[in-house]
Amino acid sequence: MVRANPLVAIVLAAGKGTRMKSNRAKVLHEVMAVPMLHHVLQAIAPLQPDRTLVIVGHQREAVEATLTGFKVDCVVQQQQRGTGDAVLAAEQSLAGGNWTVLILCGDTPLIRPRTLVDMYNAHQGNGATVTLMTTILDNPTNYGRILHGADGTIIGIVEEKDATAEQRAIREINAGIYLADSRFLFHALHRVGTDNSQGEVYLTDIISHAVADGHSVHGFTAPHPGDVLGINSRIELAEAHRELQSRRNRDLMLQGVTMLSPETTFVSFEAVIGEDTVLQAGTQIRGATRIGRFCRIDTGVILDNCLLEDEVRVGAYSCLSDCRQATRAVIAPHTTISGPEEPTPCT
Repeated sequence: MVRANPLVAIVLAAGKGTRMKSNRAKVLHEVMAVPMLHHVLQAIAPLQPDRTLVIVGHQREAVEATLTGFKVDCVVQQQQRGTGDAVLAAEQSLAGGNWTVLILCGDTPLIRPRTLVDMYNAHQGNGATVTLMTTILDNPTNYGRILHGADGTIIGIVEEKDATAEQRAIREINAGIYLADSRFLFHALHRVGTDNSQGEVYLTDIISHAVADGHSVHGFTAPHPGDVLGINSRIELAEAHRELQSRRNRDLMLQGVTMLSPETTFVSFEAVIGEDTVLQAGTQIRGATRIGRFCRIDTGVILDNCLLEDEVRVGAYSCLSDCRQATRAVIAPHTTISGPEEPTPCT
């Protein structure tokens, strides 16, 4: 991938997430058994950024502790003064360079890698100073609206709390993902004030500054609106889990795995399952489990970090963890195995 400037990804993960009604930082809530922040970092990975900065603040130690497996640098936002202030926290870390900056939030676990790659390619192809991801929603409540000029070009973003009734009727919303030239970005953010209903530094205000200064501003419309929406409640958390579970199970079925009830089947992203294996309803395949070919996993089975060779049969409602089963092994229903010891049927 040829680049005019090195790429840095800035992931905003400093907020508390008050609407979650939780004592845990929002980005630490799990989707598909891992913190939602991990899904965002994995979506960025195909872009191969030269650096990835995670902006932390609320419960920073807990957030940083979950990032040991990722090649990221953490930057502290000392006070929660809005998304623009969060990006400004990264300025010193990028001093002396001219970067293309990808900005996205750590609470968007459904964002697809392909969408980010396409947006980046469009940004480079257009020679834009700023590219803003937008999408169209039937119900745009709570999202910033995209403002267009008479010629159709983007001229700004207005947050719902600051919008007029006419502006609230706009269905095109800010998806909260940006690509921008770093020299413009930080210069603009230093000019953004806090004259708004929240008294915060709005990252969205860089768009009006870019337009006023004659910079090239482009929009990139996300093809799947639901993919770009942030998680702000336990209801949305459950919806995100269902969507990622559906994507994962669809991929496995296309690879030759049979699922008789995919809506009730959970398979971790780490797990590997061979062709012609059958998963019955209510199965949970957790951790780095590896299942060979022609296996049959009956109803309600839980496998956690197990290795099953070919043609293994695991009876209904068994629970196996940290064990290995040889080719053609048969595990009786209601069996519990924890570790390499012999199976012991439940009573």
